[in-house]
Amino acid sequence: MNPPRKTQSTAKVAVKSLSRQKTLPQLTKLGDKPTKPPTKMLEAFPNPCTERDFLVHMQIPEFTCLCPMTGQPDFATLFLDYVPNRRCLELKSLKLYIWSFRGQGKFHEAVANEILDDIVTAIAPRYARLTAKFWVRGG
Repeated sequence: MNPPRKTQSTAKVAVKSLSRQKTLPQLTKLGDKPTKPPTKMLEAFPNPCTERDFLVHMQIPEFTCLCPMTGQPDFATLFLDYVPNRRCLELKSLKLYIWSFRGQGKFHEAVANEILDDIVTAIAPRYARLTAKFWVRGG
């Protein structure tokens, strides 16, 4: 016996549910629109469970910037862990924010601290840690 066929995908149902919420209209990077150019603007949405401490873990494998001395590309995987307070990071804005470093010359330590500072400024988490695992620089 075949299972009943779905009429709508789970993702579409979730998107419709989220779009009806009044707390999400300020999110301008998320949705059906074409991808926007990289930006330094991080967006946030209300924490759905402020009474509980829970860990948000993100692995961001596509980070790139330039060596400030040689101009050669540097590649890293970023690991972000945070316990939200009142706000959570919106992932599309985070992705565009991370992309904004592609053409910038930054030392590894400086860029890791800049990213963490910007995240803390955007969402004021109860706890945050950013681990940046860079590949060995060739310059």
